[in-house]
Amino acid sequence: MTAVATRKRTDALTRARIVDAAIAVLDADEEAGLTFRALSQALATGPGAIYHHVSGKGELLDAATEAVVTAALDLPGGGAAPREEVHALALGLFDAIDDHPWVAAQLAAQLARTSAHGASLRILEALGRRVMTLGVPREHWFTTTTALLYYVLGAAGQNAAARESSGGDDRAAVLAREADAWESLPAEDFPFLRAVAAQMRDHDDREQFTAGVDLVLAGIAASGARVSGGSAR
Repeated sequence: MTAVATRKRTDALTRARIVDAAIAVLDADEEAGLTFRALSQALATGPGAIYHHVSGKGELLDAATEAVVTAALDLPGGGAAPREEVHALALGLFDAIDDHPWVAAQLAAQLARTSAHGASLRILEALGRRVMTLGVPREHWFTTTTALLYYVLGAAGQNAAARESSGGDDRAAVLAREADAWESLPAEDFPFLRAVAAQMRDHDDREQFTAGVDLVLAGIAASGARVSGGSAR
């Protein structure tokens, strides 16, 4: 009897184990590499056993995405202020997408569907609960929360895509090359890019993302203050 056969008989195959294996495959080979054959090899089982727990690749992708997102949204207790919790949620998602770049595309696909579900709903709920306590008028909850959502997922996804496209190059080297290119642009056509090239060269992606969250939150606070003061137009 082979070791693989013994494992098939003694290891209980669960949905959680399948999802964990799918995440590992996605991290290594992206969505194209996620096949039931690859999962069967990783789990030392047959495709039929996997189909007993998941109906197909679509369900598996949704489950893997939800597992990553759920872990990212799991904030420690402690009664932090809503603004601080928004920061923590945003950075948790930023780091999760940085570690699992395929998640960005899956979330974008979910949000583009007629009815968002799964991981995208969890993110909306988590951010929306904090928006509800930031003094935002009820009639602006949806617009405010979705604006925050689109910034967080868009910026995190762009960061992950930039790292993926670097071809394994050091991030500092990539930024240096880009800054050099900006500095060599014609001054009459690109005065702004030339002016900020040094800032782009030296910036930290995570700090840049956090600054963007702060700008969104400042806009939320200002909007709420204008509405409460009766000066909104």
